[in-house]
Amino acid sequence: MCGIAGKIYLQSGEINERDLALMSDKIAHRGPDDQGIYISPDKKVGLVHRRLAIIDLTASGHQPMSYLNKYWITFNGEVYNFKEERKKLEKYGYNFRSESDTEVILALYDKWGVRCVEYLRGMFAFAIYDMQKQTVFLARDRVGKKPLKYFFSPKVFAFASELKALLTLPEIKAEPDIDILETYLAYGYVPAPQTGFKNIYKLEPGHYLTLDLKHKTLNKHCYWEIDFTKKLDLGENEWKTKILQTLEESTRLRMISDVPIGAFLSGGVDSSSIVAMMTKLSTKPVKTFTIGFSESQYDESKYAQIVSDIFHTEHTVLQVKPGSVDILPELAEQFEEPFADSSALVTYLVSRLAKQYVTVILNGDGGDENFSGYSHHLKLWRDYLLSPLAKYFPVGKYLKSLHSGVLEKYLEYKTHFDFEGPKDVYRNAYQNAKAIDIRDKILTADFKYYLPDDLLTKVDLASMKVALECRSPLLDYKMVELAAQIPFDLKVKNGKTKYIFKKSLEDILPKEILHRPKMGFSIPLAKWFSQELNSYARSILLDKKSHINNIYPKNKIAQMLDKHSEKNDFGPQLWKLLMLELWWKKYF
Repeated sequence: MCGIAGKIYLQSGEINERDLALMSDKIAHRGPDDQGIYISPDKKVGLVHRRLAIIDLTASGHQPMSYLNKYWITFNGEVYNFKEERKKLEKYGYNFRSESDTEVILALYDKWGVRCVEYLRGMFAFAIYDMQKQTVFLARDRVGKKPLKYFFSPKVFAFASELKALLTLPEIKAEPDIDILETYLAYGYVPAPQTGFKNIYKLEPGHYLTLDLKHKTLNKHCYWEIDFTKKLDLGENEWKTKILQTLEESTRLRMISDVPIGAFLSGGVDSSSIVAMMTKLSTKPVKTFTIGFSESQYDESKYAQIVSDIFHTEHTVLQVKPGSVDILPELAEQFEEPFADSSALVTYLVSRLAKQYVTVILNGDGGDENFSGYSHHLKLWRDYLLSPLAKYFPVGKYLKSLHSGVLEKYLEYKTHFDFEGPKDVYRNAYQNAKAIDIRDKILTADFKYYLPDDLLTKVDLASMKVALECRSPLLDYKMVELAAQIPFDLKVKNGKTKYIFKKSLEDILPKEILHRPKMGFSIPLAKWFSQELNSYARSILLDKKSHINNIYPKNKIAQMLDKHSEKNDFGPQLWKLLMLELWWKKYF
């Protein structure tokens, strides 16, 4: 796990080491163990690397790394199947001088060109400079665990793991993209390829870029996307076997490490399943970490303790209080785009806690997306069943809403500000989905936008702020592809979410964990905005110098703050506005 960056001149100009050093400094937190800079002989290409040493702790893993005197790479992530691919490459005659996965990527690129990404099982973002072809090849993993942001103009191309590194370059000016802010307010994040900054973009998951230095062209290609059309007709027992086999394999691969390893444990089904598998595969007690709240409806620590007791983990709990919001300006800077997932706060705090004990952490991210575990997935299932009946029941708010269609109803679940334009983000994903079932079509948008641009962004930027590597077994692409083959009616069944996944775990986890109420991983916004957070938000949002007034009326903000209570909850809307203002103050 590392930080990467680079700058390429397409016209006149020469790379200077100072520019690269400034970029490196801005992502130093991602890789405190080592740093490296490469400048091509013609001084047109500069690559930067910051290293967090996880595998092959020796100097042989230093980057940027060269290969065959033809290629240079800067790589962020982990390729879990690199030993398997290395053996195959050795049969083709390839030789290796290190034990790193980075060198395997280079050999795969030499053998297969841009198709090398098809052979990589893991999380990654990398750039390969091909000296002979005079191209730069940049790629991002299938589901978007590792970030890659870039800037392209006739004069210069630049990229980085974090956008803040790009803003150090004299050619790049920080300008807000006003047109995308309604979309942010609707969803709480900025969907790719936009970032909230003009002329700075993020590469979508499952895509790669090819930069041709001779012709000064940049092309983008999609090499993978989720496909719900390949359903399998299997019995429940067959599905249970396949799910458990894939889960065990994906967990085992993510336990490969030369540094201490642990797990986030909420006591929910997903994180508990990972801890169960880690315990099965480990000869030592697993170190687990969780967050606790004084508010009982948000506190999952008692469930985490149950799981810890069952699997005899070395467990640590951190209690979070409203005063923790003092770090919000720091988080707004780290998240660098407008970002309003309130669980980013607790993700950062638990990452900071875990870093005191381990360098690698496993989590349960992806279980809800794969197996339909969110409350709105249950509502989607109900709407789907009831929608044919809606025309016969013209009265009644709930049934009336079904007339607008299942997709439009789903959009109501997903947004807090009712802007019409941003809804096209999900509508377009729905229309272009590789799916037959309308419910799978809608879930495609969660995989395309919510998962990478909210959930995975949150985990990457919060954990890498403290140089902690997060791994997600449930987001192994083979698990994602397997889950996409499961009929929706086995995911949500008899009014229960994650039906087949929970059935798979019946012999592993107790009923009180499998069938406990879902609480979600978030902070008590309703209560906090009724207490200390309300006055904090007033001082920021209602200040005469606040920028938010250019986007959203101050009188409406004041009304929400005045009327807010735990029963009359404006917490999600106020949090989005607050984080937007903090972002604006930091970057403009």
